[in-house]
Amino acid sequence: MLQSILNTIAKPFVWLGGFFARLGAILRVVIGVILAVLLVLYGIFFWNTQVWNAFSPDYADAYNLATKEAGHVSEPSGGIVSDNTTETDTQGESAEKKSCRRSMIVEASANLVDFNVNQNAWISSMILYKLGLFGVPWDATPFFDNKAVFQRGIHQAVQRTAVELVDSLGRVRGTSEADKDLQTARSDLQYNEFYWYWSFSPFGPKTTSPAIYRTAIKNLEKYNNRLESCDALFDARADNLLAFLDRIAKDIGGTSALLKERSENYSSGWFDTRADDRFWFAYGQLYAYYGILTAARTDFEDVIKQRRLEAIWDELEGQLRASLNITPFIISNGAEAGWFMPSHLATLGFYILRVRSNLVEIRTILDR
Repeated sequence: MLQSILNTIAKPFVWLGGFFARLGAILRVVIGVILAVLLVLYGIFFWNTQVWNAFSPDYADAYNLATKEAGHVSEPSGGIVSDNTTETDTQGESAEKKSCRRSMIVEASANLVDFNVNQNAWISSMILYKLGLFGVPWDATPFFDNKAVFQRGIHQAVQRTAVELVDSLGRVRGTSEADKDLQTARSDLQYNEFYWYWSFSPFGPKTTSPAIYRTAIKNLEKYNNRLESCDALFDARADNLLAFLDRIAKDIGGTSALLKERSENYSSGWFDTRADDRFWFAYGQLYAYYGILTAARTDFEDVIKQRRLEAIWDELEGQLRASLNITPFIISNGAEAGWFMPSHLATLGFYILRVRSNLVEIRTILDR
């Protein structure tokens, strides 16, 4: 019986060996080179999908320390980060002349894109990721897609932030002209996440997704350099912070709904092969918003002090940091009342709701 099973398993390999032996020498060399190239490419692909370079749940600490140690801020900002404006601040008084500084929100956004495309390979547009497992998309399998969806979660948060920078934060009261560098960065970040060098829909050569995102980094840095030189504006008013937090709350609220739907309707524990996609996308969003909201505390320092938001902002950052401790080896989507297989989606969803609750509470205070 055992011999029969072994013969059955070995039969395709024996046939393949015989077929290869019957080929001509030149054809064998060609096929051998192709197989060697594929082996190298898959080795690189597997390495890139499994190794997460520069990943750190405590990365956001840099945006707090930068205000005290890196010399980015010489004085706290008033309503607008600039030393050549007399726009009124959030209390309706004329803003004093300020030393200009870089925006930590912009810096955090640029660093998150750098993390995605420079410190790591952008997985979603890699040719072997696009080819899938024998034609089946990797997103539809339980293999090699966690890093890709994690990166896309980060990217969505950065896209949302870029829109707010153009529409309100990077201009005065929404009435001045939008900043050109921020506009270009926003456009770059909206670029298709899956483009390789060639596309069949639409047909033709393409610039790869990570190449365009690297351009966005340069434009964000250009804006920040101009801001530091007092040649650009950052409108750090309470109503802008309110609107920014409102958009973030809606963004993660949509993700919470996706987790809830998956958790309730597909609670098959470790055997739910799509639960990891939902989990790591949400995790990527929280990872990005942890840095962005920590940076926002620096950019809106005066508003937060004036409205006495320090304690609730501490709680917000604490909830975001705590959510990043959830890094299970295998994602389980078990029943919430189950005793054997946990529900990691429900656990992460709880933290998202806590973060959203903090955001709504801050928004309510700002709206008084």
